[in-house]
Amino acid sequence: MSLKVGIVGAAGYAGAELIRLVLGHPEFELVAITSNADAGQPLSAVYPSFTGVSDLVFTTHDAPELKNCDAVFLAVPHTAAMAQVPALLAAGVSCIDLSADYRLSDPATFEAWYAAEHTSPELLKTRAFGLPELFCQDLETAASNHAAGRPVLVACAGYPTATSLAAAPAVRAGWVAENGPVIVDAISGVTGAGKSCNARTHFCSADENLEAYGVGKHRHTPEIEQILGLTDRVVFTPHLAPLKRGLLSTVTLPLTPQAIDSLTLEDVVDYYKQFYAGRTFVRVLDAGQQPKT
Repeated sequence: MSLKVGIVGAAGYAGAELIRLVLGHPEFELVAITSNADAGQPLSAVYPSFTGVSDLVFTTHDAPELKNCDAVFLAVPHTAAMAQVPALLAAGVSCIDLSADYRLSDPATFEAWYAAEHTSPELLKTRAFGLPELFCQDLETAASNHAAGRPVLVACAGYPTATSLAAAPAVRAGWVAENGPVIVDAISGVTGAGKSCNARTHFCSADENLEAYGVGKHRHTPEIEQILGLTDRVVFTPHLAPLKRGLLSTVTLPLTPQAIDSLTLEDVVDYYKQFYAGRTFVRVLDAGQQPKT
C-alpha cells in the first residue's frame, strides 16, 4: 500500500529534488506540493522538466490536504517548520523536516544561535535525527512507531552531513584527542543559500569568486558539535564557491599520541570502509584519492 506524501516548500531547490525522489519512490504517492509564491501554478510551469511526469498544482502552505497525508516533508526556512509541525503531528501526519528547527537537542542552543524562540521544544525529546549512517537507532525507532500508527518527527541533518560523516568514524574509534580544536573548512555551491537571490549569490558576485562567510559564528557549528559530541571544539569556516550544487568539507582532527604512533593510512582507510560498509550513500575512496565535487 502506498503512502500519501506532501511536500511543503516544494518549489525551492531542496523541494524540487524531493519531488524527483518521491515521484520515483515505489511506496510513495505524491498528492500535495506547496509554495505560497507559486500557488495555482502547475509544477510543470515552474519546473518544465516535470512536463508529462506530474500534473500536480502548487497550493499554499496551509492547504488542508496536507493533514490527509501519511507523511509530509518540510523544505522551508528555519522557524517556518515549527509553525506547521505540531498541528500536522496532532493530525496523525509524520513529518520529515529539512530545516534546522528540530536538529538541536537543546532549545536554548537553538534560540542562542538562531535568535528565535523555539515554540515546540517538547518535540526535541522524541524526534529522530535524520542521519542514518550515524543514528540508525533513531530511525529504526521512528519506523516502529510509524508502523504502530503513531506519527513521528524526523529532523534531517542538512549542511553538516559531509563534515559529520568525514569525522565521526575517527571520533568513535577514539583516535581524536580530548582537547584541541577540530578545524572544518567547508566549501559549498550557491544553491545552498536557497532559491531567492541576494547580493552574495547573484551571478555577477559569485562567478569566479571564492569567499568565507559567517566566520566564527555560523549556525551549523553547534549542529556539528552535537553530532560528533565535541562541544566547544569545532572551528567551522564555510566558503561560497561558484558551483551550482555540491559541498566539499575538509576536517582536521587532533589525534591522540597512541593513534599517531600506531595508525597507518591504510589502517584508517580500512576502518572507514568497515564503518560505512552497507551504507548505500557513502563511498570511501582508496588511499591516495581525494573527493571532488
